[in-house]
Amino acid sequence: MLNITRRQFLSYVGAAGGSSALLKTSLAMGLMPDDRYSGPVKVKPASKGNKPTALILGAGIAGLSTALELERAGFDCTILEASFRPGGRNLTVRNGDKIDEMGNPQICNFDQQDNLFFNCGPARIPGHHRRLLHYCRALNVPLQIKANSSKMAYFHDDKSLGGKPKRIIEYHTDVRGLMSELLWKSADSNQFDQLLSEEDVSKLMKFSQTFGDLTENGKYIGSNRAGSTTDRMLDFPKPHAPIELKEMLDSSFWYGGLLGAELYDWCEPLMEPIGGMDAVVKGFLKYLKTPPVLNAQVKKIYNRDKGVEVTYEQGGKFHTVQADYCFNNIPAYFMAGIENNFSAMYQSGLDSIKRGHLFKIAYQMKERFWERDGIFGGISYTSDPINQLWYPSHDIHAQKGILLGAYTWDPKVSAKFEAMSQQERLKAGAISGEKIHPGYSKYIENGITIPWARMNHQMGCGMQMSEGDFEKYYHLLQEPEGRHFMIGDQISHHSGWQEGALASSEQALQQLNKLLGANINHGEASHVS
Repeated sequence: MLNITRRQFLSYVGAAGGSSALLKTSLAMGLMPDDRYSGPVKVKPASKGNKPTALILGAGIAGLSTALELERAGFDCTILEASFRPGGRNLTVRNGDKIDEMGNPQICNFDQQDNLFFNCGPARIPGHHRRLLHYCRALNVPLQIKANSSKMAYFHDDKSLGGKPKRIIEYHTDVRGLMSELLWKSADSNQFDQLLSEEDVSKLMKFSQTFGDLTENGKYIGSNRAGSTTDRMLDFPKPHAPIELKEMLDSSFWYGGLLGAELYDWCEPLMEPIGGMDAVVKGFLKYLKTPPVLNAQVKKIYNRDKGVEVTYEQGGKFHTVQADYCFNNIPAYFMAGIENNFSAMYQSGLDSIKRGHLFKIAYQMKERFWERDGIFGGISYTSDPINQLWYPSHDIHAQKGILLGAYTWDPKVSAKFEAMSQQERLKAGAISGEKIHPGYSKYIENGITIPWARMNHQMGCGMQMSEGDFEKYYHLLQEPEGRHFMIGDQISHHSGWQEGALASSEQALQQLNKLLGANINHGEASHVS
């Protein structure tokens, strides 16, 4: 037998077939992760004379994408949506739109301008969310870059720097400088002699000097990288006095916002649909053959021998419909109140999913004052309950803008906002905003609040499961219960993101193909026809 190493074999493949052949061979041998996306699951097409039927419960992103792929395979779909609108947590509000909070219905009073809108739920699309990006392309949803981070924005903590805000660029630069100085001192005191050669120690000291902008003797005394106290265009730059290490450690910024742009899901560049995230919902609706049935609240779900039977209420009347298959996008924590004949284990799995709490405030500002401060997008961070301010990066230099004035997902903090009246919420957000931008309140014209744990037909945002319940039930819920499939970001490892919802839809359609005995997987990543 020919004795050949994998490296030699791959060298021969590359020489003979080029980079494409080398890539395919490496993937086949399991030597590289296959993170390419070849398109949504292609469902086994319906045979002539046999038009299978499907019920889709919930017109969120998972429900809409499931219906679209089933229709492309020849299924006859009925989408039941409990709300007055489709989209689920994909909600963009503009002038005159209703915000359906339990006990506190709001009407959005933003001016009627195309650039004045607010994404109440999902607001960002990472570049590695390939499923969502596929549908944006296929459904002709135009995208633009969203500035998710700006080092010109601020961090603030009442316990640090006397409660005064500082530019994020100053913290970033100073923390690099101080950490590099500590590294220099460690290298200079022979602490790495056992690990590195003398030459490598010298390189490490040079690296720390370059990385942290240290002096020749390894001291950090501030850096022009963080800006200047003088006009850099007319005078020699003079660095800000560095932030003291104790002040850095006292600030909550180091375990929050400091790593914001470093996290994989926030890895830049991020994107957003032009004109609002609900362009994704509109894209699906444009290509669906049958629009969702709105204001249809499901009351019963029963697996039958040859399908699924669902009873729903609409306008005070009850209707019962049957289909060959059912894809359920209803929040799992609602299922305890919906009559069904699921197995005890399956129902226990549904019961184990708890609702997450997420809260947002948005203000219409009469001037985009932050742009005069050199901020054109990104996020400011604070230790106050509002947690974050988001600045729009679209429509730069417009007169007015919508600023996210609070974004918290901590259950206890969110619960405090949920318990407030509308005016109390808006006032609390304004008071905190003043700590970052003095004079903040005078720019506020009106505002809205979005407490997802109080939004009708949602009553939560993001799936919450204990580690034990996750191990016990997660994979069970990914499997069909009879001909009933649970979908939504709640049945994914990426709860709270549209990509998780789309992944759950793919998983369910793969399971459907198994039931149908289909020997196909993914279709081409092309435009919807």
